[in-house]
Amino acid sequence: MHGLLSILIWLPIAAGILVLLLGDARIGAGRWLALVASLTTLALAVPLWTHFDPGSAALQFPELAPWIPRFKAFYALGVDGISMPLIVLTAFMTVPVVIAGWSVIDMRPAQYYAAFLIMEGLMIGVFAATDALLFYFFWEAMLIPMFLIIGIWGGPRRVYATIKFFLYTFLGSVFMLAALIYMYVKAGDYSIASLQALPLTLIEQRWIFCAFLLAFAVKVPMWPVHTWLPDAHVEAPTGGSVILAAIMLKMGGYGFLRFSLPIAPDASRELDLLVIALSLIAVVYIGFVALVQQDMKKLIAYSSIAHMGFVTLGAFVVYEIVRHTGSLAGAGMGMDGAMVQMISHGLISGALFLCVGVLYDRLHSRQIADYGGVVNTMPVFASFMVLFALANAGLPGTSGFVGEFLVIIASFRASFWYALLAAVTLVLGAAYTLWLVKRVVFGPVVSPRVAGLKDLNGRETVVLGALAVAVLVVGVWPAPLLKVMQPTIQHLVSQAVASKL
Repeated sequence: MHGLLSILIWLPIAAGILVLLLGDARIGAGRWLALVASLTTLALAVPLWTHFDPGSAALQFPELAPWIPRFKAFYALGVDGISMPLIVLTAFMTVPVVIAGWSVIDMRPAQYYAAFLIMEGLMIGVFAATDALLFYFFWEAMLIPMFLIIGIWGGPRRVYATIKFFLYTFLGSVFMLAALIYMYVKAGDYSIASLQALPLTLIEQRWIFCAFLLAFAVKVPMWPVHTWLPDAHVEAPTGGSVILAAIMLKMGGYGFLRFSLPIAPDASRELDLLVIALSLIAVVYIGFVALVQQDMKKLIAYSSIAHMGFVTLGAFVVYEIVRHTGSLAGAGMGMDGAMVQMISHGLISGALFLCVGVLYDRLHSRQIADYGGVVNTMPVFASFMVLFALANAGLPGTSGFVGEFLVIIASFRASFWYALLAAVTLVLGAAYTLWLVKRVVFGPVVSPRVAGLKDLNGRETVVLGALAVAVLVVGVWPAPLLKVMQPTIQHLVSQAVASKL
């Protein structure tokens, strides 16, 4: 299986360039090429899972080649139980995005498909890189296709949203680059394993932790640096919203697990209450903000911020568990929950944005007030939307329940109050999600245009059906996902609690 990760990275990028060369004049061939390339990437991601050794925390499928010898930077790839599920999620979610834009995108379609394929390869590169400079290269390069997707195919305020998105994410990443360069000077190379083993004083760890916090908090996004996300979601085309919510937000959580906790464990322990507080504010306050939204996309965007608060809460509550119990028993449960929440949220939020896209394609409105009684004319669509809404609210039996349940149980081991505040999201999530469904799907028919809506076509049914199966499988049978993650997470817990002082 040597070279599999490189194929997963460069196959969609090469296909994207080829679609670009085919151009709009031959977009029929370009669409099929984009679909075949995304399906092939997904097919190649399957052996990544089936040949993965779930009993090992070591990096698997390693690749190493010289890249910038002068700076001892290598083209180094590998996956473990944290990165591998995220790569599979990336490959899986790109397919519905390609299918969803099949007959909807008529302006510069070749560039549209090329942007998504190139972005897929770059996102896989973020999760596969084991060299910090290579990681940073993929991390920054991935912003460019998304910048173009929002800026070209977005809504009326797309320029404002694009500039805000780029400035927030780029400026946050500059601090991460400064931290990486500082550690490179001390360690002598950019290997992430070397950086994790690097002895650092508490002052050094504090500065490095804060630099990483700025970069990853923006990407998650955590309160109060979350304001770029609703604007970006509202203005982005459907496919852009899906990838933004399903994959790009997960990079912030991944960064905390890969860099912040193992590289600066003492600073993480010292500042854990800051992150926990920001996470709980996101869970509770942003839930109330979601309740008052009138735009469906904006409601789901704020819902994403609230649900991603569980990821950062689960990652950092480990220190409070050790502090209160004096034991590592159950300390990894929060991180287990954080990882499951990332995968689950990727599926559910992607599906909800696709549902909004289905309605928008027909009525060209995202305002909740413009809909009502959709179940009468679109019963199949209504079934899917209700399922994904219930999953978003954390219904047992769906993937939305598993991650949140694990994080709440872990929070309870640390403090009753953490668990109580975290559990508020189950009430708020049910409130804003079910109220959305009540008004859009089951409310009275408010417009003759709604009465004339047509139900899902075959293409839309396949896309939403695949996501529904994934949400239910992870919800009913999360064991395979937890099995591949747990050895890596146990190793991460031991790194996070081991002092470097």
